[in-house]
Parts: sequence; structure tokens; C-alpha cells
Amino acid sequence: MDDALHDLLKSVDTPTVCNAIEVAQGKRGFNAFTRGTMLASDPDGVMVGYARTARIRALTPPTEASDVIQARRIAYYKYMSEGDRPAVCVVQDLDVPNAIGAYWGEVNTNIHKAFGLSGTLTDGVMRDLGDLADGYPVVAGSVGPSHGFVHVVDYDQPVQIHGLDIRPGDLVHADRHGAVVIPEDVAPKLAEAIATLVRSETIVFDVVKGNRIGFEEFEAVWTAFEAART
Repeated sequence: MDDALHDLLKSVDTPTVCNAIEVAQGKRGFNAFTRGTMLASDPDGVMVGYARTARIRALTPPTEASDVIQARRIAYYKYMSEGDRPAVCVVQDLDVPNAIGAYWGEVNTNIHKAFGLSGTLTDGVMRDLGDLADGYPVVAGSVGPSHGFVHVVDYDQPVQIHGLDIRPGDLVHADRHGAVVIPEDVAPKLAEAIATLVRSETIVFDVVKGNRIGFEEFEAVWTAFEAART
């Protein structure tokens, strides 16, 4: 992903990317997206990058020795500090739907921002909403006050977030609407697809936004829009 594509993807929302993927593929049916409602720490925050993945638990204490848990956590941080950039931290909470442990708060958002990550996508819990790192969006499954017994189970493995399967290295786009995985073969076509999508939507917007129109005018515009869209 070059800088121009990265900047473009940062400037659009996830529904636009989802639609643009279908434009690039020339058909409906793209389904690599999250299901259900997610919560965003920053309603304007957008994250784009290659997935750095991990899984956590927090509902019950870990059964492994403390030195094993601590060594894995340090190895996790090392892993998150490495890899291609831009990157998105993607963490599955294995306690879902009963997740209670907020791994994402003031401390971890600042650490991961310092590692050069562009944000966190998780089905788990976030907290410290007024104190999260500036410019580091978190899209999470819930909000809660406690970290519980949170500990890293593993990292650099496939994860699932709200029905979306994500592998390490997948190109992820996420915002307050949820997340998508951009297919590898689609990425080079996305800039053109987004431009095509904008042109097709402009057919409608130029006529209806701020105007009062009748049905016949709408029908003509909608027919043109249907012919232009995927």
C-alpha cells in the first residue's frame, strides 16, 4: 500500500470501502465485514493497516505460572512493535459474550500508539474513555471499568472479531461502523473504485440534496444511478 492509497483510505469511512470493494469486484456479495454494533472511542477515528493479531482472556485468573504469563506479554509487546506499517492491532477477547476485562485504556493505547500502530480493533472491552491516547482510535465490543484478570493467550494467529475472520497481515479498515478486510487483489483497484463510487452517488446527491423534487424527476435520477452503480 503506497502513501496515496493510505491517505485516501484514511479519508473515507468503512461503508465507503465496503461498497468500493464491490465496485472493484464488479458484483455484490462481499462479506468480509463485522456483524452487529461496535463502539468507537472516537466517532471520527479511522484506522487502516495490516493486522497484528492477538487473543486475550480476563474473566478468570490464568492457570499458567506467572513468569510464563509475563514472558508472553513481553513477547506480545515485541510482536506489536514490529512488522509492516501502517498496522492495526486486532485483539480477540475469548471471554465474549461475557467479556469483562478492559485491555484497552490509557496505558495500552499510549503504548501501542508509540509502537506506530494506527488503532485497535477488538471485540473486547475498553475504558478510560476520556484519557485514551489522542489520535489512536479504538473500535471495541463494549465499555467497562475493570481490567479483570486480563492476560495474553497468544498472538500472531488468526482471530475473529464480531464474525469477521482476520489473519495476521490482512489489510484492515475500521471506524465507528465496524471493520472490513480488504482482499489483496482488490487493494490496487480501490482508488479507482472509490472514484467510481463517488461519481455514481453524485448523480443522486446533485439533484436531491437541498432541493425539493417530484417523483418523475426522482425516477429519472434513480434510473441513471442504478445504471451507474454496482
